[in-house]
Amino acid sequence: MIEIVPVALLEDNYAYLVHCGKTTVVVDPSEAAPVERALSERGWVADAILNTHHHWDHVNGNPELKAKYRCEVICARGDRGRVAGADREMEGGQKLSIGDLTFDVLFIPGHTLHHVALWVPEAQAVFTGDTLFLMGCGRLFEGTPAQMLASLMLLARLPPETKVYCGHEYTQASAQFAQSVTPADPQVRARAGRVDALRVKGLPTVPGTIGEECATNPFVRVANEAFRNLVYPGESQLSAFTALRLRKDSYK
Repeated sequence: MIEIVPVALLEDNYAYLVHCGKTTVVVDPSEAAPVERALSERGWVADAILNTHHHWDHVNGNPELKAKYRCEVICARGDRGRVAGADREMEGGQKLSIGDLTFDVLFIPGHTLHHVALWVPEAQAVFTGDTLFLMGCGRLFEGTPAQMLASLMLLARLPPETKVYCGHEYTQASAQFAQSVTPADPQVRARAGRVDALRVKGLPTVPGTIGEECATNPFVRVANEAFRNLVYPGESQLSAFTALRLRKDSYK
């Protein structure tokens, strides 16, 4: 059985422990100490660190964890020179096997040029870094709107029950934006209410599911003609996505 443990880091980041059998992998550790505590509490040892992209708030814990556990660091192809402690690279289309765990690597540029997601079909889970957030998506720091849209559509094609583990606890703010886009949508309103209830209790909103994203995430819903006609009548998927991303950039 595969276990997935979210580890809250910094102000709003998540790293994840992925454990099966005798193998434990750490995804996107921005700092080491909370990850070390979570591992110690469970009697686990890190066998590898996987980084979805090079940003500091996903990789800064690499050196300390690598030194403590003598584990390898694996980053996206093209990011190796920008990821501390990187030992080797992974690329889209690859099946990455580490002990008892296997990850399908998905190439999802947009937020950065070499961003990857890590899909674990056996666990019905995908780690999306800063590309797909729950009810939102990442900013375009290096890529283009076309790249980001294609990446979101790739993720949206995963099975609807796939659990989404993203890089930040941004869901409440994303839900507020989604409601501003379609204020009368009952599914968006209901999900926003569930998110608010979790955050009031200090609980994480991760994971969501791909099915929920297809139903309530405006950046994913641009693939839906009825949604586009409601929000940006007559616009293409790309123009609607581009307009939404610009709107989100200046929202509140």
